[in-house]
Order: sequence, then structure tokens, then C-alpha cells
Amino acid sequence: MAVPQSPSGAANVARAWIGFALLIAAHFGVRPLISARVDVDFALIAILFSAVRMRPGLAAVTGFLVGLALDAMAPGSFGAHALALTLIGYGASWLKAVFFADHVGLTGLFVFLGKWVLDIALTLLTGVSSGISLVIALLVWSPLSAALTAAVAVLLLVMFRPLYRPQTL
Repeated sequence: MAVPQSPSGAANVARAWIGFALLIAAHFGVRPLISARVDVDFALIAILFSAVRMRPGLAAVTGFLVGLALDAMAPGSFGAHALALTLIGYGASWLKAVFFADHVGLTGLFVFLGKWVLDIALTLLTGVSSGISLVIALLVWSPLSAALTAAVAVLLLVMFRPLYRPQTL
């Protein structure tokens, strides 16, 4: 009886990069086509899924670089995405042992909280809302967007598990 062999470390790294690149491409290619008040943040999913494979410093650098790319398209609030995604990448990598087990429900909760924290940070850093519109944005639209992002992340995790999780036997 042949024992199935696990893929090499290089194969896992290649799959992780392919998954990351596909999510970033979806963020810049698909997301603008379906833009609405409640949208999916593919870049955040990419950072969270990759941060679980990295040390905190590298995850922070990844978040910073993706944030810079997002900030380049919004010069009025330059630096907000870079700061927020740096902190989220670092925190996700640091907390990976606690939250990012291979449990799909915990992954959905983690992505929901990550997206909500990102939206809160961006809203407060950019100062685009105030008064009742700030409250509505943070307590209605942001949680709905976080829920949609978490649902898409869970769907992607279930459908494309080899790209977003290391294979274990």
C-alpha cells in the first residue's frame, strides 16, 4: 500500500503565492465591477490568508505594501490603508495560533473582525464621515460589508482549500 506523500515546502509556498495573487487580482479587477455600499475586500482576505503562513514582521510588510498600492489610488487619504493593513497583517500573524485553526467558522469570524476593524480604522483615519453618518457607516454598512467579506472568504476557503491552507496528512 502506497503512502501518499505530502507536497514539498516549495509547492506550498507556490500555492500560497498563487492564492495571494489571485485575490489581489480580484480586488483590482472584480471589485470595481461590483462596487456598492456593501462590498467584498479581497485584499484583506489575501492579507489574512497569507499572514497565517508568515512571521509577524513579514506579514506587517506585506500589509504595508498592499496598503501602499491601495493608497496610491486614493491620494486624498494616503497612508490610511498602509497603516491599517500593516497593523492587521501583524496582528493576524501574531494571533494565528489562537484564531486561525482549520475551523471554517473561526476563519469567518476572524475575517469579519478584521474587515470591521479595517473599516473603523479607515473611517477614523480619513475623517470622511461625521455625526450620524459616521454612526451609520460604522454600525450598519461596515458590519454588512464585513459579513459579506467573511462569507466570501469562507466560500473561497472551502472551494480552494489547497491554495489557502497548507496541506496536512
